[in-house]
Amino acid sequence: MKIVALVGSLRKDSYNMQLVKTIEKRYSHLFKLEIADIGILPHYNEDDEKTPSEEVKQFKHQIAEADAVIISTPEFNWSVPGALKNALDWTSRVDRPLVGKPVLPMGVSQGALGTVRAQLHLRQVLMSMGIDAKILPPAGNEVFIGSAGQKFADGELIDEGTLTFLDKVIDNFVAFMKEQ
Repeated sequence: MKIVALVGSLRKDSYNMQLVKTIEKRYSHLFKLEIADIGILPHYNEDDEKTPSEEVKQFKHQIAEADAVIISTPEFNWSVPGALKNALDWTSRVDRPLVGKPVLPMGVSQGALGTVRAQLHLRQVLMSMGIDAKILPPAGNEVFIGSAGQKFADGELIDEGTLTFLDKVIDNFVAFMKEQ
């Protein structure tokens, strides 16, 4: 199985990227994970949607070829970062590669609540008519990692309780992917 990950933070030492890289390494026996670079995408413009740039074509192709998508987002001003929203806007037009695609939203922040508000918005966007992704049901599967500075070291998630929970969520997501 192949999963594409979208990381909402463009920061060099992003905790969300560290989470995705932890997932890539920890679950390599379950799937191949490829990280899409959303930072290279131009701003979405309806004038360009039928003749997108090569970066947009490649990005959409990456998603279309994947069995599923993981989205790891920080929370900026109680929502998702603009770069992530821009990437999702590109996927909502013309060929729409996220339609029916299994998606696992998650996120990391330094705050105590993790990315609760951002993920509420993210779920709304993913359920919109243009995207219409198949989101892993939230009951018991919501990954809101807060207090990131205490849970990551040397570029990896190290908090045992969080890793144990993540193991369960990833197992649920793999089963969900197989059902789709």
